[in-house]
Amino acid sequence: MQEPPPYAPPGVGGAPPPAAMVSKVDMTISCEGLRDADVFSKSDPICVLYSLDGNRRREIGRTERIDDNLNPKFQKQITIDYHFEEVQRLAFYLFDIDDKDNDVSKADFLGKCECTLGQIVSSTNFKRPLDYQGRNYGSISIQAQEQGGMQKSVKLTLKGVKLDKKDWFGKSDPFLEFHRQLLDGSYALAHRTEFIKNTLNPRWKPMKINTRRLCDNNPDTVIRVECFDWNSNGSHDLIGEFYTTLAELEQSSAGKTFACVHPKKKSKRGYRHSGEIVIEQITVSREYSFLEYIQGGCELNFVVGIDFTGSNGDPRDPSSLHYLGGSSPNQYTQAITAVGNVIQDYDSDQMYPAFGFGARLPPTWQVSHQFSLNGNPQDPNCQGIPGILGAYHQCINSVQLYGPTNASPIIGNVAKMAREALHQQQAKDYYILLLITDGILTDMDQTIHMIIEASELPMSIIIIGVGNADFDDMERLDGDDEVLSIGTRKAKRDIVQFVPFRDFKNVPASKLAAEVLEEIPEQLASYYNDMKYVPINFNYMPHG
Repeated sequence: MQEPPPYAPPGVGGAPPPAAMVSKVDMTISCEGLRDADVFSKSDPICVLYSLDGNRRREIGRTERIDDNLNPKFQKQITIDYHFEEVQRLAFYLFDIDDKDNDVSKADFLGKCECTLGQIVSSTNFKRPLDYQGRNYGSISIQAQEQGGMQKSVKLTLKGVKLDKKDWFGKSDPFLEFHRQLLDGSYALAHRTEFIKNTLNPRWKPMKINTRRLCDNNPDTVIRVECFDWNSNGSHDLIGEFYTTLAELEQSSAGKTFACVHPKKKSKRGYRHSGEIVIEQITVSREYSFLEYIQGGCELNFVVGIDFTGSNGDPRDPSSLHYLGGSSPNQYTQAITAVGNVIQDYDSDQMYPAFGFGARLPPTWQVSHQFSLNGNPQDPNCQGIPGILGAYHQCINSVQLYGPTNASPIIGNVAKMAREALHQQQAKDYYILLLITDGILTDMDQTIHMIIEASELPMSIIIIGVGNADFDDMERLDGDDEVLSIGTRKAKRDIVQFVPFRDFKNVPASKLAAEVLEEIPEQLASYYNDMKYVPINFNYMPHG
């Protein structure tokens, strides 16, 4: 394709991380049995949506006004940005509007409904009573639909041919970056390959890029592909670039060649290009989103594992990480609450298995590397987040903290649950294990083996390190930079997110939840797409 108008080339410093993608959700609202606030006619309702932050509320949008109707079906949708990793508290207010300017400050209040966006998108038919002065009066129904239409994934295997030499004492260390063009003409990073050392004819690993990230699902959006020579100081040298679109890629086949042109060299006499990028394999296939799986009936199963080893300190001592008598909750309590408050919207029965490890248990006082917090080995489920916290607080006073810090038994147990879910052969149950520990794992090799095994199952693992230990070795489990491996075994995918709690000690707990949960939607969607599972109730969904 022809390249777009000239642009300011990026600096030679390290490129930014991929731009975050935000799902937009359209909400269609209807009500039944509204209060009649007019004397000589029926109410003229309008619905106003607010976001709630503590005691503050901010208007997001409003529907049209419908005259003389106590059972309105509003045509105007309200659009909101959806963030899975946040608890997005909302309030839907119904007013009877008689003012031609739709001024709600002069309107009669008809009722309200407070909820979270997670509750709405995870429900196939969200319906709640409207609260009017402390009693139910009428009801509201909300249907949520993700914007963006059908998504696809592009699976590419690319190689470079006769790329320019950039290094004085070697060849080049090439890597590629894919950028999508934004509405203002600027570009956002969508994908970056690994770099290949010392070669002018690299062959990159097969890559998979979601079209929402690659081009915002628009087949005609310009995609700029840049080829750089990697340098350890972050000052990467541009070898060349080319432009394409999803529409062009979908028409391409193996052997398709793109000339890699350096923008500063193309005006020089005799210059053709700085090498070529060749498609070796390409497939473009339908890709389902996280919200499509959730709205299709997939549930998130939350499991908690808590470190009860002696290094946490005597729970009776205010310096202990398990101390419960402070003016604010301890780090374990804060972590469980922050993560659990988000996930609970996506689990209909809200029964959560909760385990401890590394303690001596009565009456034999033998060390256990996996025990039920509620004291019931046959049924470790706790009712809701308060149930987990209650079981944890009771357990901390009945066991003896000991050691060692072995996490592999709990990971293996959740993997067993996920394997049973896999036998369903449908996108129904996805497991999220929250593991909270105060130190380096004693069974690191066994844990890595277990994570590699779990990477083939419908589950993700969040590890939060509490206290002030050196967690450098724990970063190895987080496969953001390289695939987790041990010996000849490699993880099929990255399923672990590790963060130290101390990095979020002086910020709201919601920031911690946002950090550890950010990768869950992509992990879930990529797993089920790779397994070629469609959403369970896809035939009934808007995009079906």
